[in-house]
Amino acid sequence: MKKNICGIQQIGIGLKDAREAWKWYRKTFGMDINVLEDTAVAKLMLHYTNGQECERYAAIALNMEGGGGFEVWQHTGFTPKPPVFDVRLGDCGIFICKMKTRNINRAYKVHSEQNAGVIGEITKTPDGREHYFLRDPYNNIFEIVEEPAYFKKEKSPTGGVYGAVIGVSDIEKAREVYSDILNYDEVVYDESGVFQDWAMIPGGEQKCRRVLLKHKPRSGSFSKLLGPGQIELVQALDREPGYIFKDRIWGELGFIHICFDVKGMSLLEEECTQKGYPFTVNSADSFDMGEAAGQFSYISDPDGTPIEFVEAHKLPIIKNLGWYMNLKERDPESSLPAWMIKTMQLKRIRD
Repeated sequence: MKKNICGIQQIGIGLKDAREAWKWYRKTFGMDINVLEDTAVAKLMLHYTNGQECERYAAIALNMEGGGGFEVWQHTGFTPKPPVFDVRLGDCGIFICKMKTRNINRAYKVHSEQNAGVIGEITKTPDGREHYFLRDPYNNIFEIVEEPAYFKKEKSPTGGVYGAVIGVSDIEKAREVYSDILNYDEVVYDESGVFQDWAMIPGGEQKCRRVLLKHKPRSGSFSKLLGPGQIELVQALDREPGYIFKDRIWGELGFIHICFDVKGMSLLEEECTQKGYPFTVNSADSFDMGEAAGQFSYISDPDGTPIEFVEAHKLPIIKNLGWYMNLKERDPESSLPAWMIKTMQLKRIRD
């Protein structure tokens, strides 16, 4: 057996009212599959919460078009704070969540008609791919990127999470995590300058280096659903970057982590330790969250950005009937059959 990174499972979003925000994400991004939902105390996240055990509400949502999901996350023991400074491209942490769409023009039209916070026009990335940006009502920026791969055609204008734009202080150092551990080892482009396609984004007028990374085809239980993805690393060249979560704790407002679906957690732990990035959080043998079970862990990238790993053992389909997906004994490189993944549609929320 070997460690297997199966794809981006979800990006966590810290919110003041996660239930309200989830309604907006269902309408705007089609994130309407309720994978799990739970209210509890985050007892294991002490590394990122200054030693505090924090009460929280969290839910994981997916889009059956494919791609990663959202973990909508809310501190319920106190009112979470926004960044303490004006965040710009190149500040350290997850700055933009990438979403995929099969039809960029349709998505742009729908989002414009929805008054979904579209920023600027459709432009092209350095490799010629069409994309545009929008800002949600909670001040989070999303990049909509055209990507033909999908799991199942839906009516929503986009699929799920395609990746992230992550600010780092040193791209070469950051690639020790994103390329060497997470296997985003193929460089799509590596360019420096001021970029026209970022002109409408805070900090987009400043000189930076941007490196877009992709991975080879993934395998594993949910690899067909999670699909391909990209990580874009950004380094400010004319200033010292700030840390997006300066003077705040994990779970406060903004993108709080990027999470990967994995197999072979113990082997992954050995690799991370050997490469100088030991687990900062480890649920050990098991966790339970809203009738789901498995193991989760975290590492930090060189600038402190949290990266989560989840090895799912059991997922509920129809809890009342005792119908679960048992994933623990499956071949770690084999995808679940499409019909089984599609049973997750039974958990669709219909607003």
